[in-house]
Amino acid sequence: MLGIFSGAIVSPPEELVAAGSRTPSPKTTGATLVNRFVEKNPSAVSIQVGDYVQLAYSHHKESLLRPRSFGAKDEIFCLFQGSLDNLGSLKQQYGLAKNANEVLLVIEAYKTLRDRAPYPANHVVAHLSGDFAFVVFDKTTSTLFVASDQVGKVPLYWGITADGSVAFADDIELLKGACGKSLASFPQGCYYSTAVGGLRSFENPKNKITAIPANEEEIWGATFKVEGATVLAD
Repeated sequence: MLGIFSGAIVSPPEELVAAGSRTPSPKTTGATLVNRFVEKNPSAVSIQVGDYVQLAYSHHKESLLRPRSFGAKDEIFCLFQGSLDNLGSLKQQYGLAKNANEVLLVIEAYKTLRDRAPYPANHVVAHLSGDFAFVVFDKTTSTLFVASDQVGKVPLYWGITADGSVAFADDIELLKGACGKSLASFPQGCYYSTAVGGLRSFENPKNKITAIPANEEEIWGATFKVEGATVLAD
């Protein structure tokens, strides 16, 4: 899966900007990145959402245990990979139909967060049990919400393209060629929200998350650590 968001939607995280500045490396634009994704993945589907967002997904080479899915409802778009162990109970909690899947559940959970403010974002995500990573974009409010499960079983990476867009993908090789050293593994057990102003931990939402510069030989430019916790991505 792939999500690309221009600077009009999200400001590139300073940690990733700094990582790329320390070790300049070749990058490509967001549009080129989408084209590469479509060329690399048979039957790939790409969606342009407004002027500033591009989403793409494919079932090519997906895991049977952690499939990819896409959904949209009420101008809320979601890319989801993985599975939820407690999907059944959550569907009852949110009043969803029995045939609702994970992507519809995440959209409904996001709507609850948005419409019942100040409902804590970490409460919504922490209730999800399983292996997952997802990207949600709310076109109505131009809000981006991204999360990865607490164990990090589903890979998710983020980086900055040549035109300053922020890209999220489950394929490190795809982003490596587009983002250079402005690239990192998205930290497990964390969520990123433009509504709350950045990166937060599920369990310790008030704790600061810092970026640790990576070694030159590593493929990315930084790893992230929640203060008072162990390193979340390496």
